[in-house]
Amino acid sequence: MPMAAAKAARRAGRALAGGRRRRAAVLLLALAYGAAMLVLVLGWCAGLDLGLGMGGAGGVVEVALRRRAPAPLGSVYRSHLVFERLLPEMRASASRPHPLMASHDKKSGKRWAPCISQRLTQSELPPSNGFLIIEANGGLNQQRISICDAVAVASLLNATLVTPAFHLNSVWRDSSKFGDIFDEDHFIQSFRKYIRVVKELPEEVFVRFDHNISNIPNMRTKAFSTESYYLQKVLPELLELGAVRIAPFSNRLAHSVPPNIQVLRCFANYEALKFSKPIRTLGENMVDRMIKKSSLTDGKYVSVHLRFEEDMVAFSCCVYDGGWRENIAMENARERSWRGKFHRPGRVINPEANRRNGKCPLTPLEVGMMLRGMGFDNTTSLYVASGKIYNSEKYMDPLRQLFPLLQTKDTLASSEELAQFKGHSSRLAALDYTVCLQSESFVATQGSNFPHFLMGHRRYLYAGNAKTIKPDKRKLVPLFDNPNVRWDRFKRHMQDIRRHSESKGFGVRKPNGSIYTLPIPDCMCQQAEP
Repeated sequence: MPMAAAKAARRAGRALAGGRRRRAAVLLLALAYGAAMLVLVLGWCAGLDLGLGMGGAGGVVEVALRRRAPAPLGSVYRSHLVFERLLPEMRASASRPHPLMASHDKKSGKRWAPCISQRLTQSELPPSNGFLIIEANGGLNQQRISICDAVAVASLLNATLVTPAFHLNSVWRDSSKFGDIFDEDHFIQSFRKYIRVVKELPEEVFVRFDHNISNIPNMRTKAFSTESYYLQKVLPELLELGAVRIAPFSNRLAHSVPPNIQVLRCFANYEALKFSKPIRTLGENMVDRMIKKSSLTDGKYVSVHLRFEEDMVAFSCCVYDGGWRENIAMENARERSWRGKFHRPGRVINPEANRRNGKCPLTPLEVGMMLRGMGFDNTTSLYVASGKIYNSEKYMDPLRQLFPLLQTKDTLASSEELAQFKGHSSRLAALDYTVCLQSESFVATQGSNFPHFLMGHRRYLYAGNAKTIKPDKRKLVPLFDNPNVRWDRFKRHMQDIRRHSESKGFGVRKPNGSIYTLPIPDCMCQQAEP
């Protein structure tokens, strides 16, 4: 009996130990699976050089245990920590004289003025070779490029231009027509002496194509095609068929074209393209209100183009301080708008390198710190031009703390005034454009068509030289990545960046440059100083 009891006890012990081992194995596998899933969710866009071994639990444990070399300075978003450290000193700082009240240093002998009308050649228009139909795609200023280039191509081909149709883009989602954004009658009338422009194809032409635009041959031209391409490839088709279509028509004409063609681009952009009356009326009212709200700086204000919308953050593949929720939200946004583009074989995404290289959109918090360091204190009236800011409650609050006189189109205009523009991103962007155009100083935070066009338009209006702050983000990120940075050092670097940026307000277009950013010398003439 004692022996039987001992055997039974041993069997029970073995069973108990086996059960414990099985439970431990199951627990280890569960932990390994959980760790693998966490790496997949958080790490796909993290660009971390971890050497992941995803073949089993051993690979995950290896990743978990391996130490990683510290990332180079400027690789990681720590701006919120810098903000917390510097906030008391930023609140206490004040600059005298205020940067908005300082005189603008203009280069001697570099006064320029618009002279398009002097360069336009007027003569009786020859019979038209046919009709040019183009489709403009993208946002507001991408559409402007297409319209201005279409005018130039119509002149090259001696074609009658049909006012451009706007492509409904999956990102912009704006169904606006030409006349909703621009004053169509003014546009057509402006060109009456230079090219023919009509609102739609005449019935006798349309019926030849069974009333279907798609039946008109589409000349798929390459980007930045030359004058000779249009004359050799497109003109024969136009003469044979009486109408040609080019879609899409984004950046389909070279920057350098003959002067008589280039000046038509200038005329289109700076004179013929006026916003529609509803946009002009509300935009001008918003400018007046902004000036009145800027009484502490003699009616002068700073405008900022802030690119921190969800689609911009997602497209950049940069990592901020939102943790796993941010990563999941950005992955979903990427998939909605670009469907698999970021998962293509061979594509390497490295957010840390993106940040060091200045490719990450600045957060509102970072813009606020930068401007306070540059000397803009809490008496500065700030107009922020943007779409819907990603996680705006979190990211906009620090900017409002630093600039309590901050305004947007939603605070300058009533909901009733904005109602007709809601759901139309290009029309809303036109309101922002109008207010930014009249600001004393303009801040560009991310490269895109909006700041490029605005900088060019401001140069055109302000004698070739306009106050513009376009920071080199590669110089900003090391400071934003240092939670121990001292206020005096931070401020000194920011003011150096501002001085360097403002010194580049004047610029002359080079052969591969754009007249939309640099209207000198194609659209302006030099004048002697009085």
